[in-house]
Amino acid sequence: MKYDIIIIGGGLGGLTAGAKLSREGKKVLLIEQHDRPGGCATTFKRGDYTMEVGLHEMDGPSPSDIKTKLFNELDVFKKVSFIEIPEFYHFIRGKTEITIAHDPEKASEILKNAFPEEKEGIDAFYFYILYPKKRIIEIDAPKDRSLGEFLDSIICNEELKLILLGNLGYFHDDPYSISLGYYSAAQVRYFNNGASYIKGGSQQLSSHLATYINEHGGEVILNHMVTGFIIEDGRLLGVTYKKKRGPDPDTLRAFGDEIIVNSSVPGLAELLPEKEGAALKNEIGVQKPGASLLTVYFGFRDYLKNIGHKHYCIFVYDESVKSQADILKNNRGDFNNRNFTFVDYGQFDSELAPEGKSTGALCCTDYLSDWENISEKEYKSKKEEVARIFLGRLEKIIPGISAATEYIEVGTPLTVKRYTLNPGGAVYGFEQRPFKPAIDIGKIFDNLHIASAWGKTGGGFSGAIYGGYMCAINIMRKRPAVRQP
Repeated sequence: MKYDIIIIGGGLGGLTAGAKLSREGKKVLLIEQHDRPGGCATTFKRGDYTMEVGLHEMDGPSPSDIKTKLFNELDVFKKVSFIEIPEFYHFIRGKTEITIAHDPEKASEILKNAFPEEKEGIDAFYFYILYPKKRIIEIDAPKDRSLGEFLDSIICNEELKLILLGNLGYFHDDPYSISLGYYSAAQVRYFNNGASYIKGGSQQLSSHLATYINEHGGEVILNHMVTGFIIEDGRLLGVTYKKKRGPDPDTLRAFGDEIIVNSSVPGLAELLPEKEGAALKNEIGVQKPGASLLTVYFGFRDYLKNIGHKHYCIFVYDESVKSQADILKNNRGDFNNRNFTFVDYGQFDSELAPEGKSTGALCCTDYLSDWENISEKEYKSKKEEVARIFLGRLEKIIPGISAATEYIEVGTPLTVKRYTLNPGGAVYGFEQRPFKPAIDIGKIFDNLHIASAWGKTGGGFSGAIYGGYMCAINIMRKRPAVRQP
């Protein structure tokens, strides 16, 4: 079968690119190895509870947000409802508790009241985040550096630095190795656009985009894996693929003018022929996949607000973390002390549980190496121990949560790897280090493109959506088509 566009992978980047290109009249084939579209933007059912795999909050969509323009084009707002999140996050470390607003003026005021001696540093932080280009043109301002280095240069109080780093886990595991430029570009969207949650879960958005592709002349094939590329006379012509499960499945072939990769770049290198694969491996050799996540999923027989919990999203830093230099060590430390995020989806009508019940999720940075090479029995036992530890820690913060818990399940980096095929179970693609080199897979084949967290725009929901959108725009510039009515 011949297509204009073949997309390998059905995460948000691939779905966005596919929907946009379908709208513009391109015949699209999207092949996804999982049984549902979305990648990390998915949900799953456990009895009465719909568990959110990845989305805690998505910046925007606001009038000035590119996503708003795109969502209007793709009829997203007609099918998907967004719930505005009332606050950025609530930070807890020992006796310190402080709520950070999405509005930068309010957030700045809250922090200045708590740390009056750091007014200049707080102003410098928000000025850089909100107006990075103005800082870049300063004569002595470096082109890029780490977030940790920047914070050390403007702020003395270590507690304040930790508060500002509350949601670091949205992007990376170490303030001293994340690019300040990348962090600023991502963080400013929360301050400029606010944030929202998708009613019914992120699967609503993913499923809508898949349906949109189908309704505009494309095909979305689930439970199939791409096994290789069709190459003749040095030209990339298409892909081979087969059903993921089943006795001796037949290998299928699809031909396409442009191939979009919505999967990991290291995985792409393994699929390519030896010469091209070696070239890509050489190009990405200096880059390292980012960290993974451990998630504890909760089903509650009540709303936690009925037992006194007031916040949608809390970031809990252990008292052993005394400075930002301690964060990376903590992320690899004992679960009894590891920093974590807890999200209470029952704070508003998320539609993830029946009336009177609610769901929640606890996340912390984690690594595949800590879960590999152990027996199935050890793996199960370790997950049970992790669930017990974190429920006990939550009980100290939200008294009564143990009694309210009806269901609990743990997803590990091994789980992430199994469902995304990402090396190391990485959730944000490559580490976003200062001066991270761009990857140009167009040098290997000029009709091969990246639209995933492993590309220029990085990870997270907005990063993936932007990556898919820009990929589609670049292809349209190359191959314009008549838009479908």
